[in-house]
This record gives sequence, C-alpha cells and structure tokens, in this order.
Amino acid sequence: MNIRKHIPNTITCLHLTAGCISIVMALNGQFLWALLWIILAGILDFCDGFAARLLHAYSNIGKDLDSLADMVSFGAAPGMIMFSLLREASIYLPWGYLNEYIPYTAFIIPAFSCLRLARFNNDTRQSTSFIGLPVPAHALLWSSAAYSMLPVLAHHTAIWIPVILVLFTLTSLLLVSEIPMFSFKIQSLTWKGNELRYILVVCAVFFVLFFDFLGITGTIILYILLSIFNNKRS
Repeated sequence: MNIRKHIPNTITCLHLTAGCISIVMALNGQFLWALLWIILAGILDFCDGFAARLLHAYSNIGKDLDSLADMVSFGAAPGMIMFSLLREASIYLPWGYLNEYIPYTAFIIPAFSCLRLARFNNDTRQSTSFIGLPVPAHALLWSSAAYSMLPVLAHHTAIWIPVILVLFTLTSLLLVSEIPMFSFKIQSLTWKGNELRYILVVCAVFFVLFFDFLGITGTIILYILLSIFNNKRS
C-alpha cells in the first residue's frame, strides 16, 4: 500500500472537516471561531495542493474531493455565517413579516460558489491564474466582514442590511465573472513578474496589524482591485 499518495486527500478531508466545524460555530453565533476555522481550511487547502505537487500524488478523486471540500468550507460555511448574522440582525428591522425571510438571501453565496467550482473544474484557461474571484477569497471576505460588522449592525441595522445584501450579491457575481484574477502559483521568487503578489502580501500584513480581522476584508478587496488594474494594464 502506497501511503504517500493518500496524504493530499487526507489533508483535503481535514480541510472539509474544518469547514464543517465553521458551520457549527456560525449556527451557534460564534463568528470569530467560524472565521478562524475558515482560515484553517484555507491553509489546509493550500497544503493539500502543495503536497500533491511535492509527492506527485495527483488523481481524479483528489481533484473532485478538493472541489467538494471547497464547497463546504468556502461555499456553505460563509453562507451560514451570513445567514446567522442576518438572522440576529433582522429582528431589529422595521419591515414586518419580511424580516424572517431576509437571512435566507445569504444562500446566494453557496449557490454562486457551487457554480464557480463547477466552472473551474471544466475551464482549461485557469491552470496558472483565475477567471473570476476564487471561492476561498470570497469566503474570507465575508467571514471576516461578518465578524467585524457585529458592533455596527447592533446600532445601525436598518441602514446596513440593505447595503450588505447588495454587496454580497455583487461579490457573488464576481465568482462567475470573466474578470482575470492573478493567483499565487509562482514560478520564482524574483520581483519581476510577482510585483502584485508582493504588494498584496505586504499590504495584507499592515492591514491585519492595524485593522485586526477587518484587515482580511481589506486585503481581499485590494486583491480584486489589483487584479482589475492588472487586467487593464495588460
């Protein structure tokens, strides 16, 4: 039995488990822990791909398993985080019986994430870069934003809920857009050709140091803007 070839899939299963735990944390209203488990899932998602390349342990099962794990950790989990956030906030809205239906709009996130993953698996253009916003970035954007928005929503619910609904609908559309997005699949560590990646990493460090978890939200927004700028430049 070749144990080595099972290592990437084992890491992927741990990544899926982290996503499941994030969902449980979200349903319990523990938004910080839900975010932390998604961050762990993101780290494991990077590690399983790295392990597969390092060990030359590629397989069709591994590819499908990775997409299924992504759907849980980066589709269902952020959707449940936003559902729980909107469920807590919607009771303060002045819209009568419509209030109870507002939280279900959060499932726009997993729906578009699923569509994004299905397209990615069948799109040969995305071997070294992305077309549309990657689901891990989208998940980090909204899981970090949800945790950071809690104090604001407590006092300005009626103002911010419509804004949030519009924003996560727009970012969900970015998942299936045709906008090229750069990836972190690098061929060398030189500055030339990796300028945007190094700029994003440096800014991410400063954002998180100065703005705590909201810095993750800012980093993903910067990633989107840098990708659009890079596309226009080229």
